[in-house]
Amino acid sequence: MDLDTFLDRDQIIAVVGASRDPSKWGYRLYRFFKSYYRRVYPVNPRASEIDGDRAYPNLSSLPELPDIVDLVVPPRVARRVVEEAISLGIRKIWFQPGSEDEQAIRLCRESGVDVVWGSCLMETVMRLGSGTRHRD
Repeated sequence: MDLDTFLDRDQIIAVVGASRDPSKWGYRLYRFFKSYYRRVYPVNPRASEIDGDRAYPNLSSLPELPDIVDLVVPPRVARRVVEEAISLGIRKIWFQPGSEDEQAIRLCRESGVDVVWGSCLMETVMRLGSGTRHRD
């Protein structure tokens, strides 16, 4: 797996577990990724809007398939999201710390999905990414 594909600013990313609450990681991650990736979608079935943007209830409802799914949800929810992502053909999944589910990680590996866990995508982008805003 090539970590650079997760750091490519031209990727489209879905943040599953994006939050309306500025004190939550789901909000912080979503806001940060909006300044880094080409397009970012907030996914939260209990929110219609996050940070002024339309939120989506699940991956299937997005207007386009993301290149990356960033999970910031409890492990039991992560497992269901991984199953949906694989069924949609999504090939890159990042488990934020605390969202890891062994069964879901195994399913990713068995399905040929690039999967990362044990570290924060935002911290990885800040450390290894270009650190500049995407330009259309």
